[in-house]
Amino acid sequence: MNNSFFKDEQIFLFHTGKYHHSYEMLGAHMIKEEETKGVRFSVWAPHAEEVSVVGDFNGWDRTKHKMIKISEGGIWSVFISGVQEGALYKYAIATSQGHVIIKTDPYAFFSEVRPNTASIVYSIEGYKWQDEAWIRKRAEIFTRPVNIYEVHLGSWRRHDDQELFNYKEIAKQLIPYVKEMGYTHIEILPIMEHPYDGSWGYQCSGYFSVTSRYGEPKDFMHLVEKCHENGIGVLLDWVPGHFCANDEYLSRFDGTMLFEKEQHWEWGTYKFDFSRSEVYSFLISNAVFWFEKYHIDGMRIDGVSSMLLLNHGKENREWTQNQFGGNEDLEAIEFMKQLNTAVFRYFPNVIMAAEEATAWPKVTWPVDDGGLGYNYKWNMGWMNDILRYMELQPMYRKYHHELITFSLMYAFSENFILAISHDEVVHGKKSLIEKMPGDYWQKFANLRAFFCFLMTHPGKKLIFMGAEFAQFVEWRYYCSLDWGILNFDMHKKFHEFVKRINHFYLKEEILWSNDHSWDGFQWLDVNNNEQNIISFIRKNKNQESIVVLVSFTPVSYDHFRIGVPSSGKYRLIFNSDQKEYGGTGNITEVEYTTEGIQCHGQTFSIELPLPSYSGIILKKEG
Repeated sequence: MNNSFFKDEQIFLFHTGKYHHSYEMLGAHMIKEEETKGVRFSVWAPHAEEVSVVGDFNGWDRTKHKMIKISEGGIWSVFISGVQEGALYKYAIATSQGHVIIKTDPYAFFSEVRPNTASIVYSIEGYKWQDEAWIRKRAEIFTRPVNIYEVHLGSWRRHDDQELFNYKEIAKQLIPYVKEMGYTHIEILPIMEHPYDGSWGYQCSGYFSVTSRYGEPKDFMHLVEKCHENGIGVLLDWVPGHFCANDEYLSRFDGTMLFEKEQHWEWGTYKFDFSRSEVYSFLISNAVFWFEKYHIDGMRIDGVSSMLLLNHGKENREWTQNQFGGNEDLEAIEFMKQLNTAVFRYFPNVIMAAEEATAWPKVTWPVDDGGLGYNYKWNMGWMNDILRYMELQPMYRKYHHELITFSLMYAFSENFILAISHDEVVHGKKSLIEKMPGDYWQKFANLRAFFCFLMTHPGKKLIFMGAEFAQFVEWRYYCSLDWGILNFDMHKKFHEFVKRINHFYLKEEILWSNDHSWDGFQWLDVNNNEQNIISFIRKNKNQESIVVLVSFTPVSYDHFRIGVPSSGKYRLIFNSDQKEYGGTGNITEVEYTTEGIQCHGQTFSIELPLPSYSGIILKKEG
């Protein structure tokens, strides 16, 4: 066998968990060996007695192309001449128990469309990227607005017959829409290959294989590049906490529990075994792969809490303490530190956002400073509190005022993303508009007030598709969003409202340039629970400020006094109650002059009308 394809250093690094580009060695690679074109197949299966490549090029006969074991750690490899791009293949693995199992390639770059399961020989190289200027611009991530549109590609929009759009069709329709609506990024639910549509991609089977549901890998590259061309970042949802348990894929890959540690009791999936160095190489390489080969701009790491805690979700089940008697999964913690260290070494200006729902300290702190090394964290506490508050009947909100104020007790302890995600509009939780109390008009007014609070609260923003036009039905993964609802006046007006407040957020630098410090925020009135009203100031580093007033009450006030930081004239720069948004339009003045009346701890104040369920934003002229 020609062993020039492998370097001893690569093999060593893979087996010690330090090979961050293991996809360059393992998998199926179209190469030339001794002047002969073909494919080099390589796979890790340390407990196998024998491994063969089977495919449509050899009649799926495991006796024809047996692999050679090239490392004591269990890497098998063979070069097969004449195999071309598009060939279907799998691995036939003879186990130590005397069985032969057929498995897909863990490192496959492409796969058959479900329900078929074969891996496909595919050259990931050769796409001519032209997004260098965008990649350089990523360095501004902390000082720029971040407004993320979370999308599931299979159900954002479909053809009239409900057939799926492909990646290029998605690019033509999604990108102009996202740009027009004022979003800075899209975050795509997992597009790594998965067999079951109903898992939404969260039960992965092919971590290196972009799903074939919507086309080929280079078609997805086209989608990413077109996003960059239009100033839109691309984030991927990534699932290192558990994987698909179907027999054809990673589970019991060589007849033993190789990639997995245990079954996830809640989801029926398998949790990765972070005590294995090769699992580190597999997963860290996978994260690096998506950044390097697909030029993505960030990842949202799914289920971080379930990885951090040995007893996560096991309140009434047995679990084993770590060596120090605690509930922390020390191996998973170390994996996350190594993951983030590696990603930021190669790609220093990307987003690594943790979906972490506990009070785990220093999630977004550097590893050298005792942190996990992410640079963003979803603010699950704020999300739970604000949605619980918004679902309350207004008469009861005054008893739960802390639900809209408590988030500022910890808002600057981490770098937060305020996420209202897909998880909040499924499984009977109701859509965002349906969560709102009151009659038809009040539901929309409540939702506008909620969006005003979301867009002015410290932290980056994320909203799931469909919320921007107040879809009434819960999200359904198997059909298109209910775009027809935009033919109804209130939905059309609400859609316009979201577009306007998004662009207002992008334009108003005060709302995002000083997002991670108390220097950028000051309460005016945090305790007005009787009226269900909050008011605060947002400031930039030059101490320029805007005043925000949000009412969560059905009561309107003709004369409402609010303190302001200095004397002069204040202009109404955003008002959620405008008629064009579906509001009353009762505020007719846009300029207000301060009076020397103390209010909310300020020397000066102004008096203005305050409509029910509204968000009002003021800025001093000059």
